[in-house]
Formats: sequence, C-alpha cells, structure tokens
Amino acid sequence: MGDYQFDTKCVQGAYRPKAGEPRVIPIVQSTTFSYEDPDQMADLFDLKADDPFYTRLGNPTSSHFENKMALLEGGVGALALSSGQSANFFAIINICNSGDHVISSSKIYGGTFNLFRVSLRKLGIDTTFVDPDAEIEEIIACARPNTKALFGETLANPILNVLDFSKFSEVAKRLDIPFIVDNTLATPYLCQPFNLGANIIVHSATKYIDGHATSLGGVLIDGGNYNWDNGKFPDLTEPDESYHGLRYMETFGNAAYIVKARAQLIRDYGCTPSPFNSFLFHLGLETLHLRMERHSYNALKLAKFLESHPKVSWVRYPGLITDPYYKIGQRYLPKGQSGILSFGIKGGVAAGKALAKHLDLVAMVVHLGDLRTSILHPASTTHRQLTEEQQLQCGIQPEMIRVSVGIEDIDDIIKDFDKALNAV
Repeated sequence: MGDYQFDTKCVQGAYRPKAGEPRVIPIVQSTTFSYEDPDQMADLFDLKADDPFYTRLGNPTSSHFENKMALLEGGVGALALSSGQSANFFAIINICNSGDHVISSSKIYGGTFNLFRVSLRKLGIDTTFVDPDAEIEEIIACARPNTKALFGETLANPILNVLDFSKFSEVAKRLDIPFIVDNTLATPYLCQPFNLGANIIVHSATKYIDGHATSLGGVLIDGGNYNWDNGKFPDLTEPDESYHGLRYMETFGNAAYIVKARAQLIRDYGCTPSPFNSFLFHLGLETLHLRMERHSYNALKLAKFLESHPKVSWVRYPGLITDPYYKIGQRYLPKGQSGILSFGIKGGVAAGKALAKHLDLVAMVVHLGDLRTSILHPASTTHRQLTEEQQLQCGIQPEMIRVSVGIEDIDDIIKDFDKALNAV
C-alpha cells in the first residue's frame, strides 16, 4: 500500500483478502490455535515463526490492527495493548531497568505524569520533568549517564502545547537515546512523528483511533530507526536467557525493539487487548481521516466563538492565530490541530461547575476523542492526584475546562455553549 494516499490506507491498508476470505477483517475470538506438528509449535515458541498460537502473545484480529497502525505511522511493527497506559509503561520498561533514568516533558497527561513520578520510581526508574519550551542546553543538562529515553506528547493533554519535534529530536540525538512520542491527540492523520525524528510512538487507542467511546486499548509502534547497538541497551544486544540466548538485534535487526516487547513484556505482564476491541479499533481507523478533519474544523470554530465570549477569560487551541503555539502548530500539524481545546471561564471553579449543569447537548465525561462533544474539569478529575503546585507545573489552572469537540453540527455545539455560558 506504499503507493496509496493516507486516506486510502485508512480504508484498505494492511488487509488484502484472498479469494473466498472475508472482505472485512474477522473477529478471531479464540484463546488458542491448533497445530499438528510439535516441531512447528517449537518454532513458534523460539520466535522462528510468527503464526498465532496463544492470544496473549498474538491474535489474527489484533495483528490486522497492529499492521494498519504500523502502516499509518510508517513503523516497522506495532504491538496492540489493553490500554494507553500499558503502551506508555511498555515503551519505557522495554528499554529501562532499575537504576535507569528518563527525561520527560512536564506537559503531559496527568495519568502518565503519575506513572512516571510514582509507579516507575517504585521500580527504580527515575524521571526528570522538563519544561518542553526550555532551551536545548537546559534539557540536555538534565541528562545523567544512566538516561535511557526522552518522552513527550505531540499535543499535550489538556493544555494543548505543541511539541517542538526539531528541538526534542536534537536533544535525543545529542544524548544518543530514543525519542518516545505519545501521538494520541494528533493521530497519524494529523502528525507522523517518525518523519520528525521520533523513534517510538505510543497511542491510547481508546481515544480517536476508536472514536466512538466503546473500547479500551493502546498501541506501541517501533520506527525501526534507532541504533540500539550503542552500548546502552544490552537487553537488546546481549543474549536473552528467557529465549535460549536469543539476541534481538542480531536476529531481528531494526525490528528488535518491538519483537522484544512482544516476546518479553506481553508474555510476562499480559496487558493483551481482546480480539473484539482490536476489531473495533481497526474499524475506527477506516474513518479516522474523515473524523479528524471534522474534529479539527469544529474545534477551531468553537475556539473562535469562545475567544470572543464575554464570560470566557482565555482559550487555548493551537489553531487560533492568537495562540502561542499557532506557528509551531502550522508547522507540525498543517492539516488540523485536532479536536481538543481548553478555556478558562470567568468565575473560576464555581462557574465551571455551573456551566456543566446548564449544558444539554454537551456531556461531562472522563474521556476525550469521542465523536460526541464533551467537557471535563481537569483539576478535579484527571489531575486531582497531583498537588496544586504539580498541577500548575503541568499547566493545569483551577478554572480550566477541557472540551473534546465532536463531529456534530458546529452550530448546535456553539448554541449549547452560548446558552450555558449566558446562564452562569
């Protein structure tokens, strides 16, 4: 499918049925698969063949989803997982051990911030959080001899700063460490981080990939563009005692990272998606290009309306010409800036609560990326485990309202917000 445009790849990429096979990918709802030759099964366990044999390690339906994600992002392979947080977790522990260190943007989703700040530290992996707008030398100064990865989000949830790929990729190159990017809010339709210097991509498939708020899942994608044989990642170059001394780099070349993630992490930690969820994610990808275009269009229209409303004190959306990330947004997200915006309502937290009560079409839910418009108050929900100082470090202000703009008629969305704001 390399000669086809992105939209065509969304619809038909990575699955070409043969005569008599299903036109739509089948749901293979089976935990296991039958074989007749013991030697054939031995080859499966030794990674000499990649046919399915147990759904925890791989399933045909999930494989179709993985193949399409790898195609759309331009990677060499992908691993479907049970949640976006599983993808973030696997992305780090696939290359980090106790005693290692990660540098991360401080402007990231609250759940990821806690994963890095609390849970990974319990495993002995430390994280230094940096302002993504800091100068290159300031970020590099945070590195240690044991630094193993650099992490950031294409569009930060929920403050919507746009990651400076040029700067972050330069930092990663100078430190000779992999650059990991969470591309959830942008999706491969709006941004393809591998073309901008990233080495590993993660997604919460729960969001725009699904697009219909039906399924939890995540995906980890390997760009195949990092040299793991630089002395810093012995787990990828030295013999793996759990696989008869297999050396991933020697055997799998530029796909070593993603093969190791499947062979070790899925085997030992699980975090496997159900085949039905993988089917729904694959189905969602078939309309991703259409939905992201409409999400972006509606979000810009709503942002312009809110910017001019007397009850609103500020609006953050990188598609607004007044936004501090407008220029970099045009550079890295030229087809649109996604469907998430945030704004501050005059009157603070109390006004925000009142706003939610007066909305009819727009729901208040702990979710985003749905085709239905919704709002959330991050300080009291997704980021409530953080202190006020930590919330401000992540860019979360007490009066902030996050809006996930859906694909309904934009006039109806604006009408609902206008009515609710005037009632506050």
